[in-house]
Amino acid sequence: MLRIRNLSAFETSALAPVAALCLAAFLATQAGAAERITLANGFDMVCNHHENVDGQVRVFPKLDEANYFVLRPEAITGYEVVPDLPVVENSEHTNTGAAPSTRQVSSRNTILTASDLHQLLSKAGADHNVDEDLLASVVKAESGGHAQATSRTGARGLMQLMPGTAKQLGVSDSFAPDQNVRGGTTYLDWLLTRYHDNIALALAAYNAGPEAVDRYHGIPPYHETRAYVARVVHEFNRRVTIRRKMAAGAAGQTGIQASGLAGVQTGILASGEGKGAESE
Repeated sequence: MLRIRNLSAFETSALAPVAALCLAAFLATQAGAAERITLANGFDMVCNHHENVDGQVRVFPKLDEANYFVLRPEAITGYEVVPDLPVVENSEHTNTGAAPSTRQVSSRNTILTASDLHQLLSKAGADHNVDEDLLASVVKAESGGHAQATSRTGARGLMQLMPGTAKQLGVSDSFAPDQNVRGGTTYLDWLLTRYHDNIALALAAYNAGPEAVDRYHGIPPYHETRAYVARVVHEFNRRVTIRRKMAAGAAGQTGIQASGLAGVQTGILASGEGKGAESE
């Protein structure tokens, strides 16, 4: 059974307004060029191109127009043209064109779906006895679910592993989703154990390092770290609340169905129509 770590009361603080969106002076969808998008949270990502549609920004990791994800304009602070992305052949399908029954998410070039991410987090959570919703909350705060995210300090991938940390965790490619999630979960599990399942301290250590948490005997007085802990705890609380409501609703529905079946069965028996009531 997975541990549900207890949360201390931690009110989220209002974040400062995001800097205005810096639009590129030209379209970067032309051949021979890709785009680097700089995000307001300090990360950046390389994609094929973007489009502004209905007040939102569609980001296309590849030239394929069918696959994209959506960002709010205020989440982006700038664009720049970079050398075009390498062409990667799709190896997920055989020559027969049939897709495998389980998608492989070990390649750094895989475009993650919500189902892919759920699969990764569910497995990692089960392997390390860490709540999947906590992992999802960390991924959302760290990278927004973008496997190619890179911070200004060099942290990489879904759970933003620094190169040195990744090496210690046995992660050879931080942009490979399965390796990154496995390594990040291992590290978070270690921090939760170190701080006796105190989620706030473990998150602070994940962001600022355990040395800082130990030095200040608690969450360091860094604005970034405190905002980060508040953001993750708020998201985790939101997810747990939804999960509990769904569980309560399912339990209530089961009770209604059981009550109804009992009533039907009672009526059948009373009318003599139960199984075996008729004489052969």
